[in-house]
Amino acid sequence: MPGIITATCLIVLLIGGVAANAANDISLSRRLEILKNAYPDAIKDIQANLIIMHDGTSMQIDDGITKDHQTRLKKADIKDSLSQIYPLGACFTGPPNRNFDPGRIRNSQFMRMLYGKTKSKARNNLTRISWFGSRVLFNRRHGAAEALELVRESLEKLPEKYARYFNKTAGTFNWRMISGTKRLSVHSFGAAIDINTRYANYWRWAGGKPGRVPKYQNQIPHEIVTAFERHGFIWGGKWYHFDTMHFEYRPELIAIGKLAEERGCTR
Repeated sequence: MPGIITATCLIVLLIGGVAANAANDISLSRRLEILKNAYPDAIKDIQANLIIMHDGTSMQIDDGITKDHQTRLKKADIKDSLSQIYPLGACFTGPPNRNFDPGRIRNSQFMRMLYGKTKSKARNNLTRISWFGSRVLFNRRHGAAEALELVRESLEKLPEKYARYFNKTAGTFNWRMISGTKRLSVHSFGAAIDINTRYANYWRWAGGKPGRVPKYQNQIPHEIVTAFERHGFIWGGKWYHFDTMHFEYRPELIAIGKLAEERGCTR
């Protein structure tokens, strides 16, 4: 199928794997600076090992605990959440290597601070967005809803043959745990959207187990992925634990990925 991201090559691993190019020169302090710039209404300052929020609360950047991948997923600190660089453009060359899940490693406390600490508070931050004949709920904070509107405008410009992939959605806001875990999904905050499940591939549906996933599968065209990424969304199809219908608003990871590409990430 023309335009679809194929599973023919190995991905260039950046952080949390094999150091392959100059992208590894992006220091933690630079990543934290990008994080702060992505959420200026939430983050007031970064001091030593703390992120200081505008509401007066703070949180630790590095808890000092050495973790394997599964532990990072369960108990991620801020440093963990920035440890793998989301690959953009030439940096993405094929199916991800084992446990390369950039963006899937999240700090739940930080997500609550951004979008709502409880279900009711997250719900209060939602607004309705027009989505190809229907309306979906999305979080208005930190430009998330506005970004989804821009994605829709970009998708509207694509040829009609692409519409079947995204004109139906499998949902946005849904306060729930990630399947098989005790971790809140990004859907809980109204900061993620799943597109048409008819064309979706998901590692659990394929019979995968944590840390051991079958052959990578994908049906989503590159043009659709690019439309989302252009406006700050990462795609679950770039994870080892692939979830190709899933897009979530993570502008800090997109900004770090752009910097990595600029610094010489090549095919």
